[in-house]
Amino acid sequence: MRVVIQRVSEARVTVDGAVSGRIGPGLLVLAGFSENESEAGLDWMAKKIVALRVFADAAGVMNLDVRQAGGRILAVSQFTLYASTRKGNRPSWSRAARGEISQPLFERFVQKLATALGQPVPTGVFGADMQVALVNDGPVTVCIDSEDPE
Repeated sequence: MRVVIQRVSEARVTVDGAVSGRIGPGLLVLAGFSENESEAGLDWMAKKIVALRVFADAAGVMNLDVRQAGGRILAVSQFTLYASTRKGNRPSWSRAARGEISQPLFERFVQKLATALGQPVPTGVFGADMQVALVNDGPVTVCIDSEDPE
């Protein structure tokens, strides 16, 4: 599983002109899945994201997680995080899980995020052409790969 996490002042996902998910301050999580994901990997990633200390404390130091900062999480499925550009200029998506595999993975991941966060997690619409708008706060952007945790 690969995620791109952005600390945001606000973010929203729109599909066909209708907003499907919106948050104020918090984290925008773009999530991609490979075919060999495990429940343990989904658990680890959800807990890691919620515990990630990327919000400023009273001293201005990034020392608070999203819960402590009173933030929310918006999750968007994004298979393109598994793009391979080794050959040529057209990305290959062969490492990304097919929709029938990645959709249930995404749904379970969102539920695990919601449980760890203690509140519902709005999302985009799986498989739809989505427009994601955000105000990146900082900017703070973190990439995490469950197959290569750093």
